[in-house]
Amino acid sequence: MLRIIGIAFAAATLAATGALAQDVKVGVVLPLTGGLAPVGKQVQAGIKMYMDKNGASVAGKKIDLIVKDDGGVPDNSKRLAQELIVNDKVAVIGSALTPSAMAIGPLSTQAKTANVVMVSGTSGVINPNNPYMVRTSFTLGQQSGIIAEWAAKNGSKKVAIIQSDWAPGAEAAAVFTDAFTKAGGQIAETIKVPLANPDFAPFLQRARDLNPDTLFVFVPAGQAGTFAKQFAERGLDKAGIKLIGPGDIVDDNDLPGMGDAMLGVVTAGIYSAYHNSPANKEYVAAFQKANGYRPNFISLGGYDGMHAIYEALKKTEGKTDGDGLINAMKGMTWESPRGQISIDPETRDIVQNVYIGKVEKVQGELYNVEFETFKAVKDPLKMKK
Repeated sequence: MLRIIGIAFAAATLAATGALAQDVKVGVVLPLTGGLAPVGKQVQAGIKMYMDKNGASVAGKKIDLIVKDDGGVPDNSKRLAQELIVNDKVAVIGSALTPSAMAIGPLSTQAKTANVVMVSGTSGVINPNNPYMVRTSFTLGQQSGIIAEWAAKNGSKKVAIIQSDWAPGAEAAAVFTDAFTKAGGQIAETIKVPLANPDFAPFLQRARDLNPDTLFVFVPAGQAGTFAKQFAERGLDKAGIKLIGPGDIVDDNDLPGMGDAMLGVVTAGIYSAYHNSPANKEYVAAFQKANGYRPNFISLGGYDGMHAIYEALKKTEGKTDGDGLINAMKGMTWESPRGQISIDPETRDIVQNVYIGKVEKVQGELYNVEFETFKAVKDPLKMKK
Protein backbone atom coordinates (compact mmCIF):
# COMPACT_ATOMS: atom_id res chain seq x y z
CA MET A 1 0.00 0.00 0.00
CA LEU A 2 1.36 3.38 -1.03
CA ARG A 3 0.41 6.59 0.72
CA ILE A 4 1.17 9.97 -0.85
CA ILE A 5 0.58 13.09 1.23
CA GLY A 6 2.46 15.87 -0.52
CA ILE A 7 4.71 16.52 2.49
CA ALA A 8 6.80 19.38 1.15
CA PHE A 9 3.82 21.33 -0.17
CA ALA A 10 1.79 20.74 2.98
CA ALA A 11 4.66 21.87 5.23
CA ALA A 12 5.06 25.11 3.33
CA THR A 13 1.34 25.78 3.45
CA LEU A 14 1.09 25.08 7.17
CA ALA A 15 4.00 27.38 7.90
CA ALA A 16 2.34 30.18 6.01
CA THR A 17 -1.29 29.80 7.10
CA GLY A 18 -1.37 27.63 10.20
CA ALA A 19 -3.05 24.27 10.48
CA LEU A 20 -5.44 23.44 7.68
CA ALA A 21 -8.90 22.10 8.27
CA GLN A 22 -9.41 18.36 8.36
CA ASP A 23 -7.75 16.49 5.50
CA VAL A 24 -9.75 15.23 2.55
CA LYS A 25 -8.90 11.57 2.08
CA VAL A 26 -8.98 10.21 -1.46
CA GLY A 27 -8.61 6.45 -1.80
CA VAL A 28 -7.74 4.82 -5.12
CA VAL A 29 -7.76 1.07 -5.78
CA LEU A 30 -5.42 0.11 -8.64
CA PRO A 31 -3.67 -2.99 -10.04
CA LEU A 32 -0.02 -2.23 -9.27
CA THR A 33 1.22 -5.82 -9.37
CA GLY A 34 0.43 -8.73 -11.68
CA GLY A 35 -0.32 -8.70 -15.38
CA LEU A 36 -2.37 -5.51 -15.23
CA ALA A 37 0.26 -3.50 -13.36
CA PRO A 38 1.03 -1.22 -16.37
CA VAL A 39 -2.58 0.01 -16.22
CA GLY A 40 -2.37 0.91 -12.54
CA LYS A 41 1.02 2.55 -12.90
CA GLN A 42 -0.22 4.82 -15.70
CA VAL A 43 -3.22 5.91 -13.59
CA GLN A 44 -1.06 6.47 -10.54
CA ALA A 45 1.41 8.51 -12.59
CA GLY A 46 -1.45 10.61 -14.00
CA ILE A 47 -2.75 11.31 -10.50
CA LYS A 48 0.71 12.30 -9.32
CA MET A 49 1.17 14.58 -12.34
CA TYR A 50 -2.00 16.48 -11.45
CA MET A 51 -1.07 16.83 -7.78
CA ASP A 52 2.49 17.88 -8.59
CA LYS A 53 1.14 20.59 -10.87
CA ASN A 54 -1.74 21.81 -8.68
CA GLY A 55 -0.49 21.19 -5.16
CA ALA A 56 -1.67 18.91 -2.37
CA SER A 57 -4.38 21.15 -0.94
CA VAL A 58 -7.63 22.53 -2.25
CA ALA A 59 -10.44 24.62 -0.75
CA GLY A 60 -8.36 25.04 2.40
CA LYS A 61 -7.94 21.31 2.93
CA LYS A 62 -4.97 19.01 2.41
CA ILE A 63 -5.47 16.09 0.04
CA ASP A 64 -4.41 12.81 1.64
CA LEU A 65 -4.07 10.31 -1.20
CA ILE A 66 -4.19 6.62 -0.29
CA VAL A 67 -3.38 4.16 -3.08
CA LYS A 68 -4.01 0.44 -2.59
CA ASP A 69 -3.00 -2.43 -4.85
CA ASP A 70 -5.67 -5.00 -5.70
CA GLY A 71 -3.47 -6.96 -8.13
CA GLY A 72 -6.33 -6.81 -10.63
CA VAL A 73 -8.46 -9.19 -8.52
CA PRO A 74 -12.07 -7.97 -7.99
CA ASP A 75 -12.41 -9.65 -4.58
CA ASN A 76 -9.36 -7.68 -3.45
CA SER A 77 -10.87 -4.50 -4.92
CA LYS A 78 -14.01 -4.97 -2.85
CA ARG A 79 -12.12 -5.70 0.37
CA LEU A 80 -9.74 -2.78 -0.04
CA ALA A 81 -12.55 -0.39 -0.93
CA GLN A 82 -14.42 -1.48 2.19
CA GLU A 83 -11.32 -0.72 4.25
CA LEU A 84 -10.94 2.69 2.63
CA ILE A 85 -14.57 3.61 3.26
CA VAL A 86 -14.98 2.18 6.77
CA ASN A 87 -11.51 2.45 8.31
CA ASP A 88 -9.89 5.35 6.44
CA LYS A 89 -13.17 7.22 5.97
CA VAL A 90 -12.24 8.46 2.50
CA ALA A 91 -14.36 11.23 0.99
CA VAL A 92 -13.76 10.00 -2.55
CA ILE A 93 -12.84 6.60 -3.93
CA GLY A 94 -11.25 5.99 -7.31
CA SER A 95 -11.82 2.72 -9.14
CA ALA A 96 -10.03 1.22 -12.10
CA LEU A 97 -10.79 -1.67 -14.46
CA THR A 98 -14.33 -2.87 -15.12
CA PRO A 99 -14.37 -5.83 -12.68
CA SER A 100 -12.92 -3.63 -9.95
CA ALA A 101 -15.33 -0.77 -10.63
CA MET A 102 -18.31 -3.15 -10.60
CA ALA A 103 -17.18 -4.60 -7.27
CA ILE A 104 -16.68 -1.19 -5.69
CA GLY A 105 -19.79 0.54 -7.07
CA PRO A 106 -22.36 -0.95 -4.66
CA LEU A 107 -20.11 -0.17 -1.69
CA SER A 108 -19.73 3.50 -2.62
CA THR A 109 -23.48 3.70 -3.22
CA GLN A 110 -24.30 2.19 0.16
CA ALA A 111 -21.87 4.55 1.89
CA LYS A 112 -22.92 7.54 -0.25
CA THR A 113 -19.26 8.09 -1.12
CA ALA A 114 -18.28 9.82 -4.37
CA ASN A 115 -16.67 7.31 -6.75
CA VAL A 116 -14.59 8.39 -9.76
CA VAL A 117 -14.12 5.65 -12.38
CA MET A 118 -10.66 6.25 -13.83
CA VAL A 119 -10.13 3.25 -16.15
CA SER A 120 -13.21 1.19 -16.99
CA GLY A 121 -14.57 1.55 -20.51
CA THR A 122 -17.68 -0.58 -20.04
CA SER A 123 -20.84 1.46 -20.49
CA GLY A 124 -22.93 -0.25 -17.81
CA VAL A 125 -20.53 0.59 -14.98
CA ILE A 126 -22.12 4.05 -14.81
CA ASN A 127 -25.82 3.40 -14.22
CA PRO A 128 -28.81 4.60 -12.19
CA ASN A 129 -28.21 1.93 -9.53
CA ASN A 130 -24.88 3.52 -8.64
CA PRO A 131 -25.69 7.25 -8.44
CA TYR A 132 -22.42 8.15 -6.71
CA MET A 133 -20.22 7.21 -9.69
CA VAL A 134 -18.82 9.45 -12.42
CA ARG A 135 -16.40 8.48 -15.20
CA THR A 136 -13.25 10.30 -16.35
CA SER A 137 -11.90 7.52 -18.61
CA PHE A 138 -13.86 6.58 -21.77
CA THR A 139 -16.37 4.07 -23.07
CA LEU A 140 -15.55 1.49 -25.69
CA GLY A 141 -18.77 2.43 -27.43
CA GLN A 142 -17.50 5.97 -28.01
CA GLN A 143 -14.55 4.62 -29.96
CA SER A 144 -16.07 1.54 -31.61
CA GLY A 145 -19.05 3.40 -33.01
CA ILE A 146 -16.86 6.10 -34.52
CA ILE A 147 -14.40 3.70 -36.17
CA ALA A 148 -17.36 1.78 -37.64
CA GLU A 149 -18.76 4.96 -39.20
CA TRP A 150 -15.34 5.93 -40.51
CA ALA A 151 -14.64 2.48 -41.97
CA ALA A 152 -17.99 2.37 -43.77
CA LYS A 153 -17.29 5.76 -45.35
CA ASN A 154 -13.77 4.80 -46.36
CA GLY A 155 -14.16 1.65 -48.40
CA SER A 156 -14.78 -1.14 -45.89
CA LYS A 157 -17.61 -3.43 -47.04
CA LYS A 158 -17.00 -6.76 -45.33
CA VAL A 159 -15.50 -6.91 -41.83
CA ALA A 160 -14.40 -9.81 -39.67
CA ILE A 161 -14.25 -9.12 -35.93
CA ILE A 162 -11.80 -10.59 -33.44
CA GLN A 163 -12.61 -9.76 -29.82
CA SER A 164 -11.33 -10.84 -26.44
CA ASP A 165 -13.96 -12.95 -24.71
CA TRP A 166 -14.92 -10.66 -21.83
CA ALA A 167 -17.44 -7.87 -21.22
CA PRO A 168 -15.43 -4.96 -22.72
CA GLY A 169 -14.68 -7.01 -25.84
CA ALA A 170 -18.32 -7.96 -26.26
CA GLU A 171 -19.36 -4.33 -25.89
CA ALA A 172 -16.82 -3.07 -28.42
CA ALA A 173 -17.92 -5.71 -30.95
CA ALA A 174 -21.63 -5.06 -30.39
CA VAL A 175 -21.37 -1.31 -30.88
CA PHE A 176 -19.17 -1.71 -33.95
CA THR A 177 -21.56 -4.25 -35.47
CA ASP A 178 -24.60 -2.05 -34.91
CA ALA A 179 -22.99 1.07 -36.40
CA PHE A 180 -21.33 -0.72 -39.33
CA THR A 181 -24.40 -2.67 -40.44
CA LYS A 182 -26.57 0.45 -40.19
CA ALA A 183 -24.10 2.09 -42.56
CA GLY A 184 -24.61 -0.73 -45.05
CA GLY A 185 -21.63 -2.93 -44.20
CA GLN A 186 -21.48 -6.68 -43.66
CA ILE A 187 -20.07 -8.51 -40.65
CA ALA A 188 -18.57 -11.79 -41.89
CA GLU A 189 -18.18 -13.29 -38.42
CA THR A 190 -17.37 -12.32 -34.84
CA ILE A 191 -14.55 -14.50 -33.52
CA LYS A 192 -13.97 -14.68 -29.76
CA VAL A 193 -10.53 -15.40 -28.34
CA PRO A 194 -9.60 -16.33 -24.74
CA LEU A 195 -8.66 -13.37 -22.59
CA ALA A 196 -5.72 -15.06 -20.86
CA ASN A 197 -2.51 -15.66 -22.85
CA PRO A 198 -4.11 -16.15 -26.26
CA ASP A 199 -2.36 -17.47 -29.35
CA PHE A 200 -4.01 -15.40 -32.05
CA ALA A 201 -2.67 -17.39 -35.01
CA PRO A 202 -5.59 -19.85 -35.45
CA PHE A 203 -8.14 -17.08 -35.03
CA LEU A 204 -6.36 -14.89 -37.54
CA GLN A 205 -6.29 -17.79 -40.03
CA ARG A 206 -10.02 -18.25 -39.52
CA ALA A 207 -10.56 -14.55 -40.14
CA ARG A 208 -8.44 -14.63 -43.29
CA ASP A 209 -10.44 -17.56 -44.65
CA LEU A 210 -13.55 -15.37 -44.47
CA ASN A 211 -11.95 -13.11 -47.10
CA PRO A 212 -12.87 -9.77 -45.47
CA ASP A 213 -11.51 -6.44 -46.67
CA THR A 214 -11.13 -5.24 -43.06
CA LEU A 215 -10.45 -6.75 -39.65
CA PHE A 216 -11.80 -5.01 -36.53
CA VAL A 217 -10.02 -6.12 -33.38
CA PHE A 218 -10.44 -5.46 -29.69
CA VAL A 219 -7.88 -6.99 -27.35
CA PRO A 220 -6.49 -5.57 -24.09
CA ALA A 221 -3.77 -3.00 -24.69
CA GLY A 222 -0.95 -5.28 -23.52
CA GLN A 223 -1.84 -7.92 -26.14
CA ALA A 224 -1.99 -5.59 -29.15
CA GLY A 225 1.69 -5.92 -30.01
CA THR A 226 1.49 -9.73 -30.15
CA PHE A 227 -1.69 -9.49 -32.22
CA ALA A 228 -0.11 -7.12 -34.75
CA LYS A 229 2.97 -9.33 -35.08
CA GLN A 230 0.87 -12.43 -35.74
CA PHE A 231 -1.38 -10.45 -38.11
CA ALA A 232 1.69 -9.79 -40.25
CA GLU A 233 3.10 -13.31 -39.80
CA ARG A 234 -0.15 -14.83 -41.09
CA GLY A 235 0.06 -12.57 -44.13
CA LEU A 236 -3.20 -10.69 -43.58
CA ASP A 237 -1.51 -7.37 -44.36
CA LYS A 238 -0.16 -8.74 -47.66
CA ALA A 239 -3.64 -10.04 -48.46
CA GLY A 240 -4.82 -6.44 -48.43
CA ILE A 241 -6.85 -6.73 -45.22
CA LYS A 242 -7.00 -3.45 -43.31
CA LEU A 243 -6.57 -3.58 -39.52
CA ILE A 244 -8.74 -1.22 -37.49
CA GLY A 245 -9.94 -0.98 -33.90
CA PRO A 246 -10.50 1.24 -30.86
CA GLY A 247 -7.57 3.25 -29.55
CA ASP A 248 -6.66 0.60 -26.99
CA ILE A 249 -4.74 -1.37 -29.62
CA VAL A 250 -2.29 1.52 -30.21
CA ASP A 251 -1.70 2.21 -26.52
CA ASP A 252 1.25 4.61 -26.12
CA ASN A 253 2.53 2.47 -23.26
CA ASP A 254 3.22 -0.37 -25.73
CA LEU A 255 3.38 1.25 -29.17
CA PRO A 256 7.11 2.16 -29.13
CA GLY A 257 8.02 -1.52 -28.86
CA MET A 258 5.38 -3.02 -31.14
CA GLY A 259 7.40 -2.95 -34.33
CA ASP A 260 6.65 -1.90 -37.88
CA ALA A 261 3.76 -4.38 -38.20
CA MET A 262 1.65 -1.61 -36.62
CA LEU A 263 2.39 0.93 -39.37
CA GLY A 264 -0.77 2.03 -41.09
CA VAL A 265 -3.17 0.68 -38.44
CA VAL A 266 -6.17 3.02 -38.16
CA THR A 267 -8.03 3.46 -34.89
CA ALA A 268 -10.59 5.66 -33.19
CA GLY A 269 -9.29 6.74 -29.80
CA ILE A 270 -9.56 9.41 -27.16
CA TYR A 271 -5.88 10.29 -26.88
CA SER A 272 -2.45 10.03 -28.43
CA ALA A 273 0.79 11.21 -26.90
CA TYR A 274 1.29 12.93 -30.26
CA HIS A 275 -1.93 14.97 -29.81
CA ASN A 276 -1.14 18.48 -31.02
CA SER A 277 -2.12 20.95 -28.29
CA PRO A 278 -0.14 23.15 -25.88
CA ALA A 279 -1.74 21.42 -22.89
CA ASN A 280 -0.72 17.99 -24.15
CA LYS A 281 2.81 18.99 -25.08
CA GLU A 282 3.29 20.28 -21.54
CA TYR A 283 1.75 17.11 -20.09
CA VAL A 284 3.86 14.72 -22.18
CA ALA A 285 7.10 16.57 -21.43
CA ALA A 286 6.45 16.60 -17.68
CA PHE A 287 5.23 13.00 -17.64
CA GLN A 288 8.23 11.64 -19.56
CA LYS A 289 10.63 13.60 -17.36
CA ALA A 290 9.04 12.19 -14.21
CA ASN A 291 8.52 8.61 -15.37
CA GLY A 292 10.85 7.87 -18.28
CA TYR A 293 8.06 6.67 -20.57
CA ARG A 294 5.10 8.08 -22.49
CA PRO A 295 1.73 8.82 -20.97
CA ASN A 296 -1.11 6.83 -22.49
CA PHE A 297 -4.88 7.28 -22.65
CA ILE A 298 -5.26 5.45 -19.33
CA SER A 299 -3.09 8.01 -17.52
CA LEU A 300 -5.62 10.70 -18.40
CA GLY A 301 -8.32 8.90 -16.41
CA GLY A 302 -6.23 9.51 -13.30
CA TYR A 303 -5.13 13.02 -14.23
CA ASP A 304 -8.63 14.19 -15.12
CA GLY A 305 -10.12 12.23 -12.25
CA MET A 306 -8.12 14.35 -9.83
CA HIS A 307 -9.18 17.48 -11.71
CA ALA A 308 -12.83 16.54 -11.21
CA ILE A 309 -12.22 15.94 -7.49
CA TYR A 310 -10.32 19.22 -6.99
CA GLU A 311 -12.86 21.31 -8.86
CA ALA A 312 -15.78 19.66 -7.04
CA LEU A 313 -14.16 20.49 -3.69
CA LYS A 314 -13.79 24.09 -4.80
CA LYS A 315 -17.49 24.22 -5.66
CA THR A 316 -18.53 22.68 -2.32
CA GLU A 317 -16.04 24.87 -0.42
CA GLY A 318 -14.37 21.78 0.96
CA LYS A 319 -17.51 19.91 1.98
CA THR A 320 -17.17 16.21 1.28
CA ASP A 321 -20.65 14.69 1.35
CA GLY A 322 -21.15 12.40 -1.61
CA ASP A 323 -24.27 14.10 -2.93
CA GLY A 324 -22.59 17.49 -2.91
CA LEU A 325 -19.45 16.27 -4.67
CA ILE A 326 -21.30 14.29 -7.36
CA ASN A 327 -23.67 17.17 -8.03
CA ALA A 328 -20.66 19.47 -8.37
CA MET A 329 -19.12 17.14 -10.96
CA LYS A 330 -22.27 16.89 -13.08
CA GLY A 331 -21.99 19.22 -16.07
CA MET A 332 -18.36 20.04 -15.30
CA THR A 333 -16.32 20.91 -18.40
CA TRP A 334 -12.60 21.54 -18.83
CA GLU A 335 -9.62 21.43 -21.17
CA SER A 336 -7.68 18.20 -20.72
CA PRO A 337 -4.43 17.21 -22.44
CA ARG A 338 -6.71 15.02 -24.61
CA GLY A 339 -8.92 18.00 -25.57
CA GLN A 340 -12.21 19.40 -24.29
CA ILE A 341 -14.12 17.03 -22.01
CA SER A 342 -17.20 17.23 -19.82
CA ILE A 343 -19.34 15.16 -17.47
CA ASP A 344 -22.84 14.59 -18.83
CA PRO A 345 -25.17 15.91 -16.09
CA GLU A 346 -27.82 13.30 -16.91
CA THR A 347 -25.70 10.15 -17.17
CA ARG A 348 -22.59 11.15 -15.14
CA ASP A 349 -20.55 9.77 -18.04
CA ILE A 350 -17.71 11.44 -19.90
CA VAL A 351 -18.27 13.36 -23.13
CA GLN A 352 -15.14 13.85 -25.22
CA ASN A 353 -13.57 14.06 -28.64
CA VAL A 354 -12.77 10.86 -30.51
CA TYR A 355 -9.85 11.02 -32.94
CA ILE A 356 -9.18 8.91 -36.02
CA GLY A 357 -5.46 8.20 -36.11
CA LYS A 358 -2.97 6.18 -38.12
CA VAL A 359 0.26 4.66 -36.84
CA GLU A 360 3.24 6.39 -38.43
CA LYS A 361 6.96 6.59 -37.75
CA VAL A 362 7.97 10.01 -36.43
CA GLN A 363 11.70 10.63 -35.92
CA GLY A 364 12.27 6.90 -35.70
CA GLU A 365 9.45 6.18 -33.21
CA LEU A 366 5.95 4.82 -33.70
CA TYR A 367 3.15 7.26 -32.91
CA ASN A 368 -0.57 7.28 -33.45
CA VAL A 369 -0.99 10.42 -35.57
CA GLU A 370 -4.49 11.88 -35.41
CA PHE A 371 -5.99 13.13 -38.67
CA GLU A 372 -9.74 13.50 -38.05
CA THR A 373 -11.79 14.64 -35.05
CA PHE A 374 -15.32 13.74 -33.96
CA LYS A 375 -16.25 16.28 -31.31
CA ALA A 376 -18.12 15.84 -28.04
CA VAL A 377 -18.97 12.16 -28.45
CA LYS A 378 -21.33 10.67 -25.87
CA ASP A 379 -21.64 7.00 -24.94
CA PRO A 380 -23.85 5.60 -27.73
CA LEU A 381 -25.33 2.87 -25.56
CA LYS A 382 -26.75 5.45 -23.14
CA MET A 383 -28.07 7.56 -25.99
CA LYS A 384 -30.33 4.63 -26.97
CA LYS A 385 -32.05 4.55 -23.60
